[in-house]
Amino acid sequence: MLPTDPDAGEFLRHGTLDIEGRLVDASNATLFCAIEAEGVEAKCVYKPIRGERPLWDFPDGTLAGREVAAYLVSRAAGLAVIPPTVLRQGPFGPGMAQLWVDTKEGDDLVDVLAPDELPQGWRPVLRALDRYGDPAVLAHSNAAPVALMAALDVVLNNADRKGGHVLHGTDGGVYGVDHGICLHQEPKLRTVLWGWAGEALPDEAVDALHTLSAALRGDDLPEELAPHITLTEIAALRSRTQALLAAPVFPEPDEDGRPIPWPAF
Repeated sequence: MLPTDPDAGEFLRHGTLDIEGRLVDASNATLFCAIEAEGVEAKCVYKPIRGERPLWDFPDGTLAGREVAAYLVSRAAGLAVIPPTVLRQGPFGPGMAQLWVDTKEGDDLVDVLAPDELPQGWRPVLRALDRYGDPAVLAHSNAAPVALMAALDVVLNNADRKGGHVLHGTDGGVYGVDHGICLHQEPKLRTVLWGWAGEALPDEAVDALHTLSAALRGDDLPEELAPHITLTEIAALRSRTQALLAAPVFPEPDEDGRPIPWPAF
C-alpha cells in the first residue's frame, strides 16, 4: 500500500490496527501500528486524541483533527505531499491514522551542514555556529516537491515544519508529516523551508492554489473541514489562498517573530 494508492484512505479507515511500538521522541502519544484489511498489510501511525497535550494557542478542536484537515486541503489542491490521513476509532479511542512512509536512508531533504558540504542547488536558510564553534548552514533541497510543500505550508499556516517532518519516501515521493498545529486563523507560519523567500511560486504551485481556491468556493471541502477546524479558520484558509494567488510569491520571514520552529528537527 503506497501513499498514492487511491484506496489508501478506505484501507486506513477500516483496517485492523495492531500496535507494535511507540515513537518516543514525539511530544504527544504517537503509536506505530501494523494495519491489515482483506489480506493487504501496511504500517501506519496512530495518534489517539486522549494522548494529546492541550495547547493554549490552539484551543479549538483536536490535533488529530487538524492533521486530517491538512491532508484534506492537500488532496483538494491535487497535491500528494501529505500521506493519506483519516480520523478513526483505534485501540485507545478516536484518533488520527496516517499511512507510514518508508524513507531513504541517508537521503535527507533538510540538514545542517558545514558550508563546504552544501549539496549543489540546495537552499541555505540560516547560517550559524555549531556546538564546536564551527560554521554551519541550515539548508534544504531545491527539489520541486519540496517547493510545493513550502507553498502548501503557507496556506496551511503551518506552525511547525521541522526538518524531520520532510520525508523522502522509498517510492520516490516527498511527504510532509506532523500537521497538528496548522490552520489557525492568526499568522503562525514557522518552517525550515524559507529557501525560496521572495521568489515567484512555481507554476505547479499556482495551479494547485487555483484548484484549492475552487474547492473552497464549493460546498464539499468546507463541509469536510468543518468537523475538524472552526468556521473562522476555514474563512482564514480561503483568505490565505486568495492572497497567495493575488501575489504568487513565497513570503519573507517575519523578522519580529519566530519564523523557524525550535527545535528545527
